[in-house]
Amino acid sequence: MSRACPRLVIGALRGSAGKTTLAAALAAALHERGVTVNPFKKGPDYIDAAWLAMAAANPCYNLDTFLMGRIQVARSFSRHAPSGAVSLIEGNRGLYDGSNPGGEHSTAELAKLIKAPVVLVIDCDKVTRTIAAMVLGCQRFDPDVDIRGLILNRVAGDRHAAAVRRAVEDHCGISVLGTVPRIADIPFPERHLGLIPPQEHDRIRQALQKAADIAGNYLDLEGLIKVAESAPPWEDLLFPDVLPADEPKEPVTIGVIRDRAFQFYYPENIEALVKAGARVIEVSAISDDKLPSMDALYIGGGFPETQAGLLAGNKSFRRSLRDAAEQGLPIYAECGGLMFLGESLTVGDRQYPMVGFLPISVGMEKRPQGHGYTVLQVEEENPFYPVGTEITGHEFHYSRILSRKEDEGRLAFRVKRGIGIDGERDGFCRKNVLATFTHVHALGTREWAEGMVGRARRFRAERQDSA
Repeated sequence: MSRACPRLVIGALRGSAGKTTLAAALAAALHERGVTVNPFKKGPDYIDAAWLAMAAANPCYNLDTFLMGRIQVARSFSRHAPSGAVSLIEGNRGLYDGSNPGGEHSTAELAKLIKAPVVLVIDCDKVTRTIAAMVLGCQRFDPDVDIRGLILNRVAGDRHAAAVRRAVEDHCGISVLGTVPRIADIPFPERHLGLIPPQEHDRIRQALQKAADIAGNYLDLEGLIKVAESAPPWEDLLFPDVLPADEPKEPVTIGVIRDRAFQFYYPENIEALVKAGARVIEVSAISDDKLPSMDALYIGGGFPETQAGLLAGNKSFRRSLRDAAEQGLPIYAECGGLMFLGESLTVGDRQYPMVGFLPISVGMEKRPQGHGYTVLQVEEENPFYPVGTEITGHEFHYSRILSRKEDEGRLAFRVKRGIGIDGERDGFCRKNVLATFTHVHALGTREWAEGMVGRARRFRAERQDSA
């Protein structure tokens, strides 16, 4: 079935060119004007996706061919890009930058896969005519990438903007769809992992309104919509959704810790748990007194280091979580969750007590300790994955294990790509807890949701039998 599916990729020549700010600004401005926007983020990212979701007032889904595979990416896009909406896809890094020298899994390859036109955000700081050469190079590098326009960012003034505009229009035959001056008070401040998450931003609405004003003042909104509408019809039947219909069962209850410290969850992961037979409840490690009754717990990543004082101060919650883990509650923890389950977290010259279930202490470093895609081989028995499973994921953390008691727990995964816990192993197991520095995407690692719900069912049955 063919249908109209307006869509647009926002790309750039490099990272930190202003893609996220301007993509979120565009989403906020269109939403303010009554246009339904469905945002997507290319690549393994939580923070940019959270801001895009806030700006568009719609969930943001990630599209990553490394994590999910090309077919699953296309199916996910088809599922979450309804007719009557503008699908806005923010790229990552430079347009042709991929996971290897051949550019595999790049923004350009995603744009070709979903047949979406591209608008490039160009950082114009201290450059004029050379921009035309760079854009011309992008056009000729792969003619199958449909580059349709430019947004000139960080221009010094009208004269600067006019010089760049004339150069690219004369030499590249491409439209300028926005000219954005240098803005001192960017509404989305940055930190070491990129933007500060909206959960930690004190004035979310004001930031989004300022972003919408930037887009309204400096972007050609009508021109950008026309580019999106010029995308060819989307062929749903080329990528049919073949997920089997599950037999209905009594749902298990799976808790998800979601608060200022733990925010890194792909929407598809939560959806996969529900589809596999879970009722998902949210809890807070900061404001809740104790862990409520549940059949399993999922602790995602986030910034426990910025909330370490609050986490340490909530002694009753930490105690209830440790007791539940000791009693066999299945717990799956990613990155920040791993840090929280350890004995302590050192930030600067301060050491904070954490849950104390895993026999490890964790510290924060000034440089990344793991950054990029990961591939793990499951080699040891664990609560959630069959031995032999290969897991694709990603890691990005400044934390590292400072000490570990070798005789307590085991490492279930062999690292084929990435860093993990010690460069060779990842996946710390103790009882029914599995904690790893790797984040997974449920559409790429189908065993994850099945393992979570399956272990939750067994845990509930064991409790019922012993009652």
